Amino acid sequence: MSSLRILLVTPPLTQLNTPYPATAYLKGFLGKRGYHNVTQADLGLELVLKLFSENGLRRVFTEIEAGNFELSDNTRRMLRLHRSYLSTIGPVVRFLQNKDNTLAPRICHSRFLPEASRFDNVADLETAFGSMGLTDQARHLATLYLEDLGDLIKETVGPQFGFSRYAEKLAMSATTFDAMHEALQAAPNLLDRMLLELLDELVTRVQPDVVGFTVPFPGNLYGALRLAGRLKEISPATKTLMGGGYPNTELRQIQEPRFFDYIDYLTLDDGEGPWLRLLELLAVSCQPLASLASVEVAQAGATSTLTEQPLLANSHQLTTQTLQRTFLRNAFGKVEYINHPHPDIPHPEVGTPDYSDLPLSEYLSVIEVLNPMHRLWSDGRWNKLTVAHGCYWKRCSFCDVTLDYISRYETAPAALLVDRIEQIIAQTGQTGFHFVDEAAPPLALRDLAVELLKRRVSITWWGNIRFEKTFTPDLCRLLAASGCIAVSGGLEVASDRLLALMEKGVTIAQVARVTDGFTQAGIMVHAYLMYGFPTQTTQETVDSLEVVRQLFAAGIVQSGYWHRFSMTAHSPVGKNPGKYQVVPIGPEPGPFAWNDLWHEDPTGTDHEQFGAGLAKALYNYLHGVALHEPLSFWFDFRVPKTTVSRQLVQQALQEPGKPDFAKQNQRLFWLGNTPELRQEAGKKGPQAVLTFYEQAEDFEVTVPAVLGLWLQKLLTNLTQDYDTKLLLKDAARTFPTGGQSFQQLLESSAWQLLREKGLLVL
Repeated sequence: MSSLRILLVTPPLTQLNTPYPATAYLKGFLGKRGYHNVTQADLGLELVLKLFSENGLRRVFTEIEAGNFELSDNTRRMLRLHRSYLSTIGPVVRFLQNKDNTLAPRICHSRFLPEASRFDNVADLETAFGSMGLTDQARHLATLYLEDLGDLIKETVGPQFGFSRYAEKLAMSATTFDAMHEALQAAPNLLDRMLLELLDELVTRVQPDVVGFTVPFPGNLYGALRLAGRLKEISPATKTLMGGGYPNTELRQIQEPRFFDYIDYLTLDDGEGPWLRLLELLAVSCQPLASLASVEVAQAGATSTLTEQPLLANSHQLTTQTLQRTFLRNAFGKVEYINHPHPDIPHPEVGTPDYSDLPLSEYLSVIEVLNPMHRLWSDGRWNKLTVAHGCYWKRCSFCDVTLDYISRYETAPAALLVDRIEQIIAQTGQTGFHFVDEAAPPLALRDLAVELLKRRVSITWWGNIRFEKTFTPDLCRLLAASGCIAVSGGLEVASDRLLALMEKGVTIAQVARVTDGFTQAGIMVHAYLMYGFPTQTTQETVDSLEVVRQLFAAGIVQSGYWHRFSMTAHSPVGKNPGKYQVVPIGPEPGPFAWNDLWHEDPTGTDHEQFGAGLAKALYNYLHGVALHEPLSFWFDFRVPKTTVSRQLVQQALQEPGKPDFAKQNQRLFWLGNTPELRQEAGKKGPQAVLTFYEQAEDFEVTVPAVLGLWLQKLLTNLTQDYDTKLLLKDAARTFPTGGQSFQQLLESSAWQLLREKGLLVL
């Protein structure tokens, strides 16, 4: 057991409703490896709670009054209403934490909340929430109230503030460190001071030897570096580490020494292996790690010369060779990258996320926009879990398929995943799960669903998938039975030519059939949509919108979002732009971040002009509005008529599926209970009646008497034995002779009724 005191920090800001899982994953893993003195803190949440309190807002208003800010009319109005904000902020936060739902009627039906510009375009709330959705309606209004206050803060005392994009511009496409360095050298503003106060309290309590910062998004970088700079002031012996999605994609070529004034060690890709090597070294080393590392780099053939290297004991030289995927500044002020070829930690061995010391009851459930899928992201507390590491497809040309988080695909056994699910439920008391895979594999989801049903573990879950044909209607029904309520997946450009060019591996017709299967199973479908892909023409953009319109009109997609294509350095388009007929035009590589690339698309249309119209159309479609307006209605410039058949989606849905008799090698699965059997005399002779007692209804199935006992035994076995995979051809072997054939049974009304009620062929 290690005596190192470790602190894992999520800097501001990620989500208000649930913890970002990186620190919980790392704490769970380190606990299994003997590091039990690990504390984690979500300083994003803690900053929000400190700021959005009566005392916090009083400090905001006082500083505004004392400052020399240029104020908009909206801000002046809010200042005049400062007493109302001070008296309502505490109750509103408690309401959003689900600690006082009795406040909902006052929020909805009285002038309880002070209102500023965010309330100017409030939707028809009764249409959106219904007459009974009072709590949800109030949650939306309370969210607008918080966003008003966020606008006030951003205009005055905290220009970098954003609920999910905190100082994001400083880190976006930042090829040099200059702007970030200048911001960090400036005197801390009010929000910075609040954040540093929280850190001071935390460090006093934990007294850490090592502090790790997860930086999943650009908006987390400023807060992490501001906190790390403070650590260097108040606890200079404490080592600072950083990892996460932003370094993994943006900082893979960093050569900026000033970054390491704040962060001692920057790790890439999955953190478990690099952290183990660093912690082992920190536990045994009495000398600065940077000095030790320079020797290891020299031994690996780096450019440092032997005469430059500090003298070290042989034991330390051996220890430093264990560093993995780590950047640091060596003793001579140069940035070095060390990557000893250790094997990665296999996905089944990363352990169970440990949420034990996060204040789960303090998170805020908000409803920012009236989009059903966005609500899942921002409302409610979801346990985050990964079914498989990486992406099993890893071909999409717009994606970072060359990086480890996509390219290294590994699965974990379903039994192990359900073990983790049960552990997390026991720890958190929450049964909601968000599977955060890049694209959850359909067969792994199938096995997970079977294991959940076998062990009678009741959860609610959602996640990201590919709209591939493996998601048959029966598999969708199985996933729904296991607790799936929503999936999100990439339709992207909704053009078969462009889908092939981006190697998406799906067609429009296939997407239509898969989304229909999910919808029929009661699972909400969110489509990621893209415009501006290389060579995309005006006609293809309009045709894509027509496909999206048809999907919503058919009711098989319930939510969506348009994204503008972005070329990244690690994607196939970024690696080989000529293949996609685009021309990179910048930015020039620099010593800091390098990922987002500017480009020209000489054969494509003017993509930017379509953004507003596409977004407006989609917003209306997902509310069932204006689905039959001509596509030109959404744009303030001339667009061509669509060339897509108005029956494209309906024709795809009408294509007949494979009959059951052609599925001999597929597994039978029964979602219902064991039936009761009785014999009756029928017009055509003796018959068997099977009676089923299910949650919502009872029903009967009548078959020839010779089949009754066989069918009851078949369904009983399926109900009791989840481990034996009974294939359709196995059932055919035991089928009684002397009556109808097995194929006739599969085509009978009795079989079709069983299929309708929950007999699946997977």
